[in-house]
Amino acid sequence: MVVAADKKIWTDEEFMALPDDGNKYELVNGELVVGNSGAKHGYITVILSAALFNVVRPQRLGVILDSSTAFNMKTGNKRSPDISFVSKDRLQGLQELPDGFLQGAPDLAIEVLSPNNTVEEIHNKIIEYFENDAKLVWVVNPQENYVLVYRSPEPDRLLKTTDNLDGEDVVPNFSFPVAELFQKLEF
Repeated sequence: MVVAADKKIWTDEEFMALPDDGNKYELVNGELVVGNSGAKHGYITVILSAALFNVVRPQRLGVILDSSTAFNMKTGNKRSPDISFVSKDRLQGLQELPDGFLQGAPDLAIEVLSPNNTVEEIHNKIIEYFENDAKLVWVVNPQENYVLVYRSPEPDRLLKTTDNLDGEDVVPNFSFPVAELFQKLEF
C-alpha cells in the first residue's frame, strides 16, 4: 500500500516570507518550485526591463515588475514571469501596489529561458498565463538568439536578430531590436 504524502498548503504570508536569496520561487500545483538563473539571463532581463520602463513610465501605461513578483492564478498557482507589464487599466483604483500578489496574469509576461527550463514547463506557464487573461507573452531564447511571440498558447511569430520586438496594443509605442538582447559585451 502506498500512502500519498500530504502536500503543504502554502499561505500567502509563508510564500512571501521565503528568503530573498537570488532564487525565483513559484508555487505550482501545491509544490514550491525554486529556480535560479545565470548572468546572461539576468543581463537580458535588465536590458529588456529598462527598455520597457523607458516607454511605460513616461506614457503612464502601467507598471513593469521583476521576477520577484508572483501573480495569483485561478488554479491557486503563483507564477513569477521574469518580466511583467501590468496596464494602468488593471490597476484602476489603486494608489499604490499591494504588498501581496496581483490576481491573474500580467498583460505582458516575459520568460527568458534558462538552460534548465523544459519545453513542458514553459508551455504550461504560457497556457496558464492566457487562462488568466494575459494578452501577450514573449519567450526569449538566449542560446539560439530568438524571441517567440504569443497572443494565445500557440506561438504567433518567431523573431530573429534582424527583427524588432513590438509592444503591439499591449505596450503601445514599444519597439526594440531583438539583436540588442544578444550583443556581446563591449568595454
